[in-house]
Amino acid sequence: MSSTNDGSSHAATRAFWTTAAGEGKILDTALSDPAGTSAATTDTEVTVQSLYSGVSRGTESLVFHGRVPASEHQSMRAPFQQGDFPWPVKYGYANVGRVVSGPEGLAGKTVFCLYPHQQRYKVPASAVTPLPPGLPAARAILAANMETAVNGLWDAMPGVGDRIAVVGLGVVGLLVAWLASRIPGTHVVALDINSGREAVARKLGLNFASQSSFDDFDLVIHASGQSAGLATALGLAGPEATVVEMSWYGDQPVIAPLGAAFHPRRLTLKSSQVGGISPLRQPRWDYRRRLILALDLLQDPVLDALISAETPFEQMPQTMAQILAPGDDTLCHRIRY
Repeated sequence: MSSTNDGSSHAATRAFWTTAAGEGKILDTALSDPAGTSAATTDTEVTVQSLYSGVSRGTESLVFHGRVPASEHQSMRAPFQQGDFPWPVKYGYANVGRVVSGPEGLAGKTVFCLYPHQQRYKVPASAVTPLPPGLPAARAILAANMETAVNGLWDAMPGVGDRIAVVGLGVVGLLVAWLASRIPGTHVVALDINSGREAVARKLGLNFASQSSFDDFDLVIHASGQSAGLATALGLAGPEATVVEMSWYGDQPVIAPLGAAFHPRRLTLKSSQVGGISPLRQPRWDYRRRLILALDLLQDPVLDALISAETPFEQMPQTMAQILAPGDDTLCHRIRY
C-alpha cells in the first residue's frame, strides 16, 4: 500500500481499505497487486475501469469489524485481497467494470471480476468474465451473491414438489428462495422476523412469513446469520429432512438446539460454502462455468429490488460505517465510480 501520489505504477489508482475496527479510508494503491497475482505479460492482462462494486453486508461486515477468526485468515482471503486480516486490508469481491486495455476480444467489454472496491485495476484476462448481452452493469454486482445461492441449492438438492422454507432474507436468502420457487411444484416460504423484508419478498413473487406454524418442511435453508434463526430452521424441518446452513458467523459463538426433536426426527444439518463446489458437480463444473451461470440468472429485472441504494466511491468511508453497523437494514449497497 502506498501513500504517495506520484503517478507511478505503484500509486496509479485509489482503493478502499479497512484500516481499523469499523474504520476505512480511500488510499492510493498500486494498479496491480505487488505480490504478483497479475499475469507476467501485457498480452494476457486486462486493465479495468470500475463502473460499480457491491457491498456484501454479511462477509464484509465481519471483515470491516475485524471479526474474521485467526484460524480462517487464509481461507477467507478474497481472490485479489491485499493486506492481511484484521487490517489494513483491501477486501471485496463484486466489481463490474469496462476493459480499457487488453487482448483482442476483451477490450471495451463490460466484465465482472472478484475484485475489491478500487477505481482501476489490472488482472489476468482469465480473472474477468464478460457480461451476457442484456445484463446491465448496475445489476451484475449481484453475481457473487447469485453464485452463493446457486451453490447453496446444489448442496441442498431440492426436488420437484418440495416444501421449502428459507429462513433469513438477506440478499443470499432472497436469491435462494427466488431460485427455489422456480422449480416446478415447489412451495416456498420465505421467513424473516424483519417485517421490512416483506415488500422485497413480494416483489420477487415469494410467500413471506414472519413465523410458521407448519413444521413439516422437506427442506429448510438457513441464511440469517443468527443462532435464533438456526433454531427456527431446525424447528421447521420434518422427519428425515435436511437443514442447510448457509450462514457464516465469523468469531460469533453459535447455539444450536440439537435436543428436542433433532434426533427423533433424524434431521441432517449440512453446511454450504461458496468456496467449494458440490462433489457431485466437480467432475463437470468449475468456478468459471458457475459464474457464467450466475450472470445469466441475473437477467430478470425483478432482481433490481435487491439493491437498496447507491453512493459514490468517494463516500465509501462514511457509507461502510453506516451500512455495516449492527441493525442496519441494507440489502446490497451499490458503489458508483
